[in-house]
Amino acid sequence: MILMKDIIREGHPTLRKVAEEVTFPISEDIKQLGLNLHEYVMNSQNPEMVEKYGLRPGIGLAAPQVNESKRVFALHIEGEGKIEASFIAINPKIVSHSVEMTYITSGEGCLSVDRDVEGFVPRYARITVKAYDVEGKEFKKRLKGLPAIAFQHELDHLNGIMFYDHIDQKAPFKEIPNAVPFVRE
Repeated sequence: MILMKDIIREGHPTLRKVAEEVTFPISEDIKQLGLNLHEYVMNSQNPEMVEKYGLRPGIGLAAPQVNESKRVFALHIEGEGKIEASFIAINPKIVSHSVEMTYITSGEGCLSVDRDVEGFVPRYARITVKAYDVEGKEFKKRLKGLPAIAFQHELDHLNGIMFYDHIDQKAPFKEIPNAVPFVRE
């Protein structure tokens, strides 16, 4: 089980490396890594698990954040009593995206960043993605809203990019052209 002590923090060199593609067939180690990442994000949204293990809530976690430089991440997003997105993505790619942009009005956070970073992070409003699951089956999804934003955040981790790299340093709250704000309750 992944705990907060297993998540590396900003400044660690693994967070700035481009993660390696996963080779097929998918090894048991990679399969377990994906399952462990998914388990963390699910546990981190369960108040009893948060209290018992001191977890910081998160909706996504990428392999580089646990010091594994592999192209794997997991998302788990629940909203209004239903699951909006919950999957493990191996070798994920964005195959198409909207012209329209979006950003979370309250800003983004990250389990590898122990400080508040203010500012808007521009993201594509809608994306079509391809990836593989832990069984090695390819899947394609269309994402919008928070799942699309979270997918892009985690994909950035696989490319050595931190969310705050996208924030305009001189004007962090500058209006983003062609963007519809996303308000997170």
